[in-house]
Parts: sequence; C-alpha cells; structure tokens
Amino acid sequence: MKSLVLAGGCFWGVEAYFRQFDGILHTEVGYANGKTIEPTYEEVCNASGHAEAVMLHYNSEIITTSQLIKLYLDIVDPVAVNKQGNDVGVQYRTGVYYENLTQFNTVEKVLEAYAQEIGQDLAIELLPLDNFYRAEEEHQLYLDKNPNGYCHIPKEKLNLK
Repeated sequence: MKSLVLAGGCFWGVEAYFRQFDGILHTEVGYANGKTIEPTYEEVCNASGHAEAVMLHYNSEIITTSQLIKLYLDIVDPVAVNKQGNDVGVQYRTGVYYENLTQFNTVEKVLEAYAQEIGQDLAIELLPLDNFYRAEEEHQLYLDKNPNGYCHIPKEKLNLK
C-alpha cells in the first residue's frame, strides 16, 4: 500500500472522485502542510496555511502514481492560484504532497509533460508531505452523506449514491 496527498480545492469532491477508482483502498480528508498543529476547519479557513487535502491509500499494482496524477489533472484547474471553482483562499490551493523521491520523480514527470501539453506553467505545489491532520468527522465522506453538497467537480465525474 502506498499513500499520496492531493490538494485540489474543496476536499469533499476530491475525496468522492478518487473513491470511485479501483485500487483506492482508503481515503481521508484533512489539512496538509500548514503552520499549526492539529488545526480545526475554522483555523484552516482563517490563515493557518494548510491546504484542504485528501490522503489516498492505494494499491500501486492496480492504480499507479502516474495514473492518480492524470486523474487529478482532470478535476482541477491546474493554473489557478489559491482557487478552484467558487472556492477562493490559500486552503484551496492545488498541491501534490509526496512521501518519497520515487513519487516525486513520477509526479514531476507527469506535471512537466502536462504543462508542456497545455503551454502554461502550472500552479500546483509539488512538495514533500510535512504534515497531515485528519479533518473533523463531518467532513469525512461528506458528499456520500450530502449528495447535493457544493462541489467544484462536475457531478457527471462523480459516482455519488
């Protein structure tokens, strides 16, 4: 099992999107790479520096890191700074937070190829995972519990029950 943390705007939709793919073993929404320890949602919304993010635990024999990043690029605006859909703020930035050099090399290669393909620099952070704090329970599997909740990801890309 491998893990990778992705920030792509509001974490509710990112989690729902990735849960639908074979090889995703577990997801958890939380707050990544910020300045404070164990922040609350309110603190994250008020300049803690964390990104709303999803930790993906996956079987790399079924779904590769490269495939995850390509799927990720299908649901984010990769050139938007601190914004996805109607959500604006540093907590909604895009980012890939890796655990090892192998992941870094894979992700960097995919992102560089995509930037070249679209002819623009990407605003996606590519950094080591410094910290990740699980979000409050009401945020876990949010769109499963609230299928009509707001999400910047188009509904046709989500397999909500």
